[in-house]
Amino acid sequence: MFYFLVPYIVEIFSPFNVFRYITVRTVCAALTSLFICLFLFPSFIRRVKHMAHPKMLEFHQNKDKTPSMGGLLILWSMLVSNFLWADLKNIYVLMLILTLCWLGLLGFFDDYLKLTKMNPKGLRPRIKIIAQIGIGFILGLILYYHPALNFSSLLYVPFLKKISFDLGPYYILLTTFIIVATSNAVNLTDGLDGLAAGTVLMAAVAFGFILYTVGNAIFSQYLNLPFVPGIGETTVFCWSLVGAILGFLWYNCYPAEIFMGDTGSLPLGGIIGLFAIISKQEISLIIVGGIFVMEALSVVIQVISFRSRGKRVFKMTPLHHHFELSGWKESQVVVRFWILAIIFALFTLITLKIR
Repeated sequence: MFYFLVPYIVEIFSPFNVFRYITVRTVCAALTSLFICLFLFPSFIRRVKHMAHPKMLEFHQNKDKTPSMGGLLILWSMLVSNFLWADLKNIYVLMLILTLCWLGLLGFFDDYLKLTKMNPKGLRPRIKIIAQIGIGFILGLILYYHPALNFSSLLYVPFLKKISFDLGPYYILLTTFIIVATSNAVNLTDGLDGLAAGTVLMAAVAFGFILYTVGNAIFSQYLNLPFVPGIGETTVFCWSLVGAILGFLWYNCYPAEIFMGDTGSLPLGGIIGLFAIISKQEISLIIVGGIFVMEALSVVIQVISFRSRGKRVFKMTPLHHHFELSGWKESQVVVRFWILAIIFALFTLITLKIR
C-alpha cells in the first residue's frame, strides 16, 4: 500500500521517497510482522488454548495442554506486512502469497481435523500430497509459460560458473518436487519447541541476502549469479517471514506456549522451496535446508530399512527424536540443530562467491 502511495505522498513530504527503496521497505516489513506477532500472540494463545494436540508422544506428555495453530497468526502477520510494504503487482510476490495461502489453508484443515474433531491423523496423506503437487505444478506452469517473466529453466550447479543444465518443460516437474519436498520436510522438523521455527529462520535470513543479490544486476554480475529481473522485491516478503518467525519464537521457545502446527509448517516449507526456485538456487537448497534434508532422509532411511530388513537404523524418526531417546535434552537438540542450521546458511552464502 505504501509503495503505491509514495508518488502522491512525496509531493507533500519529500522524505517519504525513502519508501521507494527495497531495503527500507524490507526493514519495515520485518518490523511490522515482528510487532504484530509479539503483541497479538498473548491474546491469540488465550483464544486457542483449548486446541491442544489430542495425542502426544510418551516423553512429551507434558505438552498435551499446549495449544497449536500458531501458524495462523504467522501467516496473517506476513500478509498484513506485505500488503503494507510490498509491490503487489510483482508476479513473484503474488506467487509467494498464493503459496502461503494455499498451503496455509491445507495445513489449517489438517489441524482443524486433529484438534477439533479429535482425529489424530487429520487429512488423509493422499489429499495432502495431491494439494501440494497441485500448487507446485501451478507454480511451475507460471514460471515456465508466463510471457512476461522469461524465467530461465536452467539448473545451475554451485561452485561451477559455467556448468548448467536446461531442463526445458521438465523444470515444471522440478518445481513441483521441490515444493512438495520442502513443505513436508519442514513439517517433519516441527516436533520440538522452537526447532522448525529456528531452522526456518536461518534459511530465510540466508535467502533474504540471496534474493536481494540475484535481483540486483550489479551484485549478480559481480558474483557470477544468474540475474532474475524483478526478484529483488521478494526480499520484502522474505524478511516479513523473518520478522514473523522472530515474534513467534518469543512464545515458541522452550517451554513453548504455542505450536505452529501444520498451518505454519506446511506453508513455511513451501515458501523456502519457492525462494530457492525463483533465486535459481535449487541445488543450494540442499545445503541451506540441511536440517530439513537430514530430518526427511532419516524418515526415508528408517522406512526402507524396516521394510527391507525388518530393522530400524534410528531409535525413532524424525531424527530429532532419535537424539532425544539417545539422552539429549530437548533444549540441547534444538540449540545444536540451530547451530548446524547457521553453519549451513553461512556455507550457502559462501557458495555464492566461490565459483
